[in-house]
Amino acid sequence: MNTQDNGSKAYLYGIVMVAVLGGLLFGYDTAVISGAEKGLQAFFLGAPDFVYTDVIHGITSSSALLGCIIGSALSGFLASTLGRKKSLIIAGVLFFLSALGSYEPEFFFFDYGKPSLSLLIAFNFYRILGGVGVGLASAICPMYIAEVAPSNIRGTLVSWNQFAIIFGQLVVYFVNFLILGEHTNPVIERIGETLYAVNPSSDPWTIQTGWRYMFGSEGFVAAAFTVLVCFVPESPRFLALIGKDSAALRVLTRINGSKAGAILQEIKSTVSVKSERLFSFGVMVIFVGVMLSVFQQAVGINAVLYYAPRIFDSMGMGNPMVQTVIMGIVNILFTLVAVFTVERLGRKPLLIWGSLGMAVGAFGVAISNIVEVAPLVPVISIMVYSAAFMFSWGPICWVLIAEIFPNTIRSAAVAVAVAFQWIFNFIVSSTFVPLYNMRAGDMGDSFGHVFVYALYGIICVVAAWFVWRLVPETKGKTLEDMTNLWRNRK
Repeated sequence: MNTQDNGSKAYLYGIVMVAVLGGLLFGYDTAVISGAEKGLQAFFLGAPDFVYTDVIHGITSSSALLGCIIGSALSGFLASTLGRKKSLIIAGVLFFLSALGSYEPEFFFFDYGKPSLSLLIAFNFYRILGGVGVGLASAICPMYIAEVAPSNIRGTLVSWNQFAIIFGQLVVYFVNFLILGEHTNPVIERIGETLYAVNPSSDPWTIQTGWRYMFGSEGFVAAAFTVLVCFVPESPRFLALIGKDSAALRVLTRINGSKAGAILQEIKSTVSVKSERLFSFGVMVIFVGVMLSVFQQAVGINAVLYYAPRIFDSMGMGNPMVQTVIMGIVNILFTLVAVFTVERLGRKPLLIWGSLGMAVGAFGVAISNIVEVAPLVPVISIMVYSAAFMFSWGPICWVLIAEIFPNTIRSAAVAVAVAFQWIFNFIVSSTFVPLYNMRAGDMGDSFGHVFVYALYGIICVVAAWFVWRLVPETKGKTLEDMTNLWRNRK
């Protein structure tokens, strides 16, 4: 390869791989709760000064998402003032502090191993801190990748960020499985409509120690990411936006070779007005970006990812951690489908077919709770539901959010869209356990199981219609093309 004429693919892939470590941490941080939540619940059920209810557990399991909302809302301001690179360094530091604090929330202020309401608040503070890091990384990592990548492979490279998210989830599923080892998750028994107690025969190690190791394991990856991101360049589009043309040209030349000058001129032609307001290109571009984020969460995928062991346990499928690891492998394989087809098939077809596939899986789980079937049927339905998400809404939503907005409003627009994503992630995740455990008439617990998956299935169908009618195809277009696309739609 002639690097001078064509740029260095090794350089491009190197900096993208560092950026996608942020995606890996995103997946790791949000999915670590899946293995730890039962031990965490059992630990705080032993608190003498308050009653740890279903609702409190749902909020605690999802508290990191509150930080994600904050982090994503701040991402636009930080990315446009400090830059993409410094914002990612801040995210890495927050990941690291959260891992240590979640491992030992008693640090300095409380007696080790003694649950209390104050300790619960401290634990949630550390989880929220990590969530701020996730919120920053979730918005800025795909934005950074999209801004350094050539247009002909941009979708593929941004999709690698989603692959890293799912790989991070698989890694933490496996890490949780290894940490648990020969120990067993505690047995939680219902003693009232919304009250639970720990069965005395439960493994005390899991209640006191296991969940700590699971949260603490993230610290190693967070430290590596924070160090490595110090060595990547700033986004050339951000450099051009703040008037550092020579620095932008150096980065573009290393990536694109002799075409760098023409690319810089095209970038400069769309960033000449730096003060454009969020709605300068009309309401529709913001509406589409926000609704992509809303649907990605409203279809319910993260309720499945966060509570996978609990769901498989309720299906009677042996060791739920093994099933969760298998689901993680399936997720990885189907994310690769998107990585290798997004530039050939386009964004819209993958989203539409994925929505319909998810609907089939969700309705399959709902029906399995009405009609008596083998336990394998709802498990396969869950796998279909998850796999369909992984080749569609998982990676493609991030691709579109990273590339659909014009240069001059991208930081602010991405921040708004991703903030809505985390708001709905929190709503779905915090309501899943209460909805899943709802009882009604003769159906008992099955009512909640049917209701929640039927609801997700209906939302999947609506999502397919939304994409078909309103989302533009962006395959093959440059980021600068987005300016004309949305100006013509105003």
